[in-house]
Amino acid sequence: MRSRTGVGRWVLWAVLVLGALVMLFPFVWTLVTSISTGAGLDATPSLVPQHPSFGAYLELFRRTSFGRVVLNSAIIAVGTVALQILTSALAAYVFSRLPFRGRGVVFGVYLATMMVPMQVLLVPLFVEMKSLGLIDSYLGVILPGMASAFGVFLLRQAMSTVPRELDEAARLDGAGHLRIFGQVVMPLVTPAVATLGVFSFMNSWNAFLWPLVILRSPQLKTLPLALAALQGQYTTRWDVVMAGSVVTILPMLAVYVFAQKYVIQSVAGSGLK
Repeated sequence: MRSRTGVGRWVLWAVLVLGALVMLFPFVWTLVTSISTGAGLDATPSLVPQHPSFGAYLELFRRTSFGRVVLNSAIIAVGTVALQILTSALAAYVFSRLPFRGRGVVFGVYLATMMVPMQVLLVPLFVEMKSLGLIDSYLGVILPGMASAFGVFLLRQAMSTVPRELDEAARLDGAGHLRIFGQVVMPLVTPAVATLGVFSFMNSWNAFLWPLVILRSPQLKTLPLALAALQGQYTTRWDVVMAGSVVTILPMLAVYVFAQKYVIQSVAGSGLK
C-alpha cells in the first residue's frame, strides 16, 4: 500500500512539474527572443540565444517614448482599480447587508450584464463619452470600467460570510452603515478585495479595444496599443516586440506576487483572530 502511495505521489509531482513547464515555456521564449539579436531570429529556433544582447530594449525606448506609455497604462490601471473596488464594495455591502424589496431580482439583473460583450457597448459608450467631452482623455478610458458586475458578485459573496452579530455589536456602540462598512466589514474581506484588485489591474493593463477606440493622441497611447504599433506592415523586429512584451509583463507579475503574499497574510491573520 505504501509503495502504491509513493508511486502515486511521484506521478502527481511529475504531472505538476510538466504542467508548470508548459505554462512557463511562453514566458521563457519571450524573454529569450527579447535578448536575441535580429540576425539570431532568422536562425533555427532555440531556447539558448546565439548572440545575447539587450539592444532590443534600447531600441524599444529609442523608437517610442515607452516610459510615457508605461505611465499612461499605470494611471489608467490604478484609476480603474480604485474606482472599481470602491463601487463594487459599496454595492456589495448594499446587496449583502441592506434588505429591500426586489433585492434578489435587481442583483440577478445586474449579474446578467456580465453576458453582454464589450463589442455591443462600443457605440453607445463612445457616444456617451463624446457627449461628456471625454474623448482622448484618461477619464474616457477609466469611467466605462469603474463598475464591475463580477466585482460586486465577488465582494457580496465574501461579505455574506461576515457574521451579522458584528454589525449588531457595532450598532450598539452607535456606529452607522458607513462606519460598519469601513471598520467592520471591509477589513474582514481584504482577501476578496485584493483578488478583485489583481483581476481589475490585469484587465485594465491588457485592455486594447476600448483604448483603441477612445484615444487619439500618441501621448496617451497605452502599452497594448504601443506593442501593436511595433509590428510593421512588411517587416517586424520581433526582438523589439518581445522586449516590449517583457516590459509589459513585469508590472503584472509584481502586482500578482505582492497581492498573493498579501492575501495569504490576510487569511492567516483573520484565522488567528
